[in-house]
Amino acid sequence: MNKTEVRELINDLFEEEALVIGGMLAVDEMDDDLVWRLMKNLDVIRGKVLRRLEDKAPTDGDDSPPRRLNLKPHPAIEEFLLSLRRA
Repeated sequence: MNKTEVRELINDLFEEEALVIGGMLAVDEMDDDLVWRLMKNLDVIRGKVLRRLEDKAPTDGDDSPPRRLNLKPHPAIEEFLLSLRRA
């Protein structure tokens, strides 16, 4: 695959993730601020992956230390990450 095809694949993946989240929001109520933060974070991750594809160093522009409130991931997130590692 060339870089253009990989970029399209990455964008398609994140589009599918956004649609899944949108589907969940259609049936379950979720805090609006949480949804905005989730989507912003997904966009940041997408940008980092695309920059890595272009062999560029990621630049966040934010030098503040990350907040760590709850270090234990949600069981659904943990299960998803384990399935990725097994693949």
